[in-house]
Parts: sequence; C-alpha cells; structure tokens
Amino acid sequence: MQVLITGGAGFIGSHVADLLIENGHGVTIVDDLSSGKEGNIHPQATFYPLSILDTKLSDIFIGRKIDAVIHHAAQISVRDSVKDPIHDMEINIRGSLNLLENCVKNNISKFIFASTGGALYGEQDYFPADEQHPTRPLSPYAIAKLSTEKYLSFYHNTHKLSYISLRYSNVYGPRQDPHGEAGVVAIFAEKMLQGAQPTINGDGNQTRDFVYVRDVARANLLALTHDFIGEINIATGIETSINTIFQEIKEQLSSNTQEVHGPPMPGEQLRSVLSFNNARDILGWEPTVPLTEGLKPTVTFFKNKA
Repeated sequence: MQVLITGGAGFIGSHVADLLIENGHGVTIVDDLSSGKEGNIHPQATFYPLSILDTKLSDIFIGRKIDAVIHHAAQISVRDSVKDPIHDMEINIRGSLNLLENCVKNNISKFIFASTGGALYGEQDYFPADEQHPTRPLSPYAIAKLSTEKYLSFYHNTHKLSYISLRYSNVYGPRQDPHGEAGVVAIFAEKMLQGAQPTINGDGNQTRDFVYVRDVARANLLALTHDFIGEINIATGIETSINTIFQEIKEQLSSNTQEVHGPPMPGEQLRSVLSFNNARDILGWEPTVPLTEGLKPTVTFFKNKA
C-alpha cells in the first residue's frame, strides 16, 4: 500500500513511517519541518517539504498514487493555540480539510487521524475514560481535533471515506522534542542530563496515561487495514503521577537531581487515564511496553543527544 504520512518527520509520525516501511508499505512524507526534523525521516521514504495547506498536495496524491493517508501534521502547541486560535484553525482545521478534499478527489481508501484523548475528555467523570465519555475541549487545539473528527464523520457519510480517529493518551519515547510545549518525559530527561533543575508543577500528584511511541505506531499499522469507522483510544489504562515519572527518570539516569515543586499550572488537568478496550476488541491492539521498559530507550536517546 502507498501511504501518505503528514507530519512524518515529527516525533510520532516518523515512528509510524518506520514501522510501515518495515512491514513493506510504500511511504510518502509531507512535512513543513515547523516542528519535525529531516533527520527523523526514514531513508526509504519519499519526502516533500510542504505544508498541508499547499495546493501542490494534489500533485502528490496523483504522482505517488496514494492509497491511504495517516494524518499527524498539526500545530502542536496548546498554549500557542490559545494565543493565536486563528493560526491554529488554519493549520489544524483548514489543513485537514485540504487533505480530506484531496482524498475525495483521488478515491483514497483509508484516512487515519491522530487525535487526542485527554485534551478532548477534560476532567473525567469516570476512570478510565472510554470513547463514549463526554468531550470537553478547553483549548482551540482540542476544539480543532474534535472538529476534525466531526468533519471525518461528514466525509464518511457524504463521500464514503473510510476513517479511524486514534485518540492518543500521553505519548513518550525517542525523538520527542523537549523544547517548547512537549511531554514531561522529554523535558525531565534533558534537564537532568544538562544538570538543570526540572520543576514539577504543583504537588506532582496529577496523573497521566503514558503510552510508548512504538506501541502507538503499531496501532496505526493495524488501523490501516481495518474496516472500522470511528474513534478509538490508544492508551494503557494506567495512571502514573508526575512525581513517579520524575523518580523513574532520575533512577535510570543515576541522577542526584532534587525534586523541586513550583506553583500549580492554572487549569491543569488533575487526572487523565483512558480505556483501550475498544482498541483491543476491534483492532487487536494492546500496549506491550511497560513504562519502565519504554523509558530505557527514551533515556538512551537523550543521553546520545547530550
């Protein structure tokens, strides 16, 4: 299958590209390198340094004979989306619509969308949250993710486009960018290696559901050939506190970094954990990499960068 991966030079998208190529698929990557890195791109992938807003996308669909799209390109900062919701809308909604229009014109068989779980569900009514949990997006970034899911439903009902929206929990692993607004795992690892002091927001008892990036890539691979239509959580169903993450990374780095707490982040979600029952029952997917094991290659990646 010839697969177009948007954002394929980014953290998650590049791992998806690697796994697809390992499994014999042809991969074309579109990435404007606003947050991705060319060094992440698999040598067997065909790369176009383009925005998903670019009109030249139509030429790629035709020239590369694309069969399916895996859409990871995005304006990725929640804070930036709050500061400039119009820019966020341009990339995350209009860019997605540009892709969807090209899919319809070129009879694409499958569209896989990288969505979000925690940012959509907000403060949860029950734990873990399944796909039927009420959605309460609190940022333009999350609103755009939910809006794209609604557009996907429209394109399926109107144009018969087959799609799966994968709602990720907190993804971590090698290649994650610790700069700007990034995952806490990457931030803590880099700061400890640099001898800088990481700061834990509030008491550190806030929890997240940490899923390893290679497991996430495998979910994309499985979704590529499945006929299910709709949303599926990709998560572990395990809550881990930020304090625990700090201690795990500290231990793996044999660091003497002290645990320092700062003021709580206004509006920060206190608990986030997602059910992966549908992923297991529908896709045959479940997480295989425990947090302690997944942190080993992640920490090694940051050691090699240091």
